[in-house]
Amino acid sequence: MRTLRDAAADADVHIGAAVDVESLRTNTDYRETVAREFDAVTAENAMKWGPLADGESGYDFAAADDIVDFAARHDMYVRGHTLVWHRMYPEWVRPWARSDTEMRRLLSDHIHTVAGRYRGRVDAWDVVNEAVDDDGGLRENAWLNALGPEYIDRAFEHAAAVSDADLFYNDYGADGLSAKADEVYDLVSDLVAREVPVDGVGLQLHVFDDVVPPADVAANVERLTDLGLDVHITELDVGIGEAVADRDEQAEYYYDVVSAAVDAGVDTVVTWGVDDGQSWLPARGFGDAPLLFDEEFRRKPAHGAVLDALGE
Repeated sequence: MRTLRDAAADADVHIGAAVDVESLRTNTDYRETVAREFDAVTAENAMKWGPLADGESGYDFAAADDIVDFAARHDMYVRGHTLVWHRMYPEWVRPWARSDTEMRRLLSDHIHTVAGRYRGRVDAWDVVNEAVDDDGGLRENAWLNALGPEYIDRAFEHAAAVSDADLFYNDYGADGLSAKADEVYDLVSDLVAREVPVDGVGLQLHVFDDVVPPADVAANVERLTDLGLDVHITELDVGIGEAVADRDEQAEYYYDVVSAAVDAGVDTVVTWGVDDGQSWLPARGFGDAPLLFDEEFRRKPAHGAVLDALGE
């Protein structure tokens, strides 16, 4: 039976999933589905600073290494996620108790340690994640408070110094044409104009309360690629509920949005998870059964829809 990986190879794009390291280690069906169906993986949580932390200034890379090693064994493209975020950093960082100079050093040390470790093994990094506030402007966070807006420049510069991966800015709510999408566009346009080493933009595309029109996704992709940037769909899921009514509508939307994105220039599409049983959306009331495989790793109509979209 034709797999997503087969279709992606023919279309010259990557199709991937965010993977959970414990499921990869312990669940044979999960592991076999990832290896068979996808040619790209994102570490769902294992590369975030909090899970990596092992005491003050220490690191435990076992989980992240397992994902990268699995990808290498199966000839998979690896997206590292994420170096700088306003959440999931270790408690000992305590930005309110540290000087701006210390925070600047922590930012540099963390990026050099993590991105440097995976040089040549990670193909793309989400360097800065979700820096734009939903209400406009940059999100208030420890890095902005300590370094000002230049923390974004520094993050990309540090990553470029130690990694040969493509370097991405990643965000949600900026997938189509919206005020936040405009903010992200302005942010990355400015980075490009000032020759900050950004290579691409990741559009998350979590769909649960309303659909993002595929034509708007395509228009946004096109204006970003016109800047000379790569664009990836990094965290795709489509919850059944308010946005789509059932599996058939879900499949139709997957087909429409993947077709539109790839036609507009997206070369990597990553779903945020492998199977419905481990998706983050239902637990938060953000829609049900959002992925391409059900809890038993059976292919859903959405799987066939993505196959068809890639086949075109």
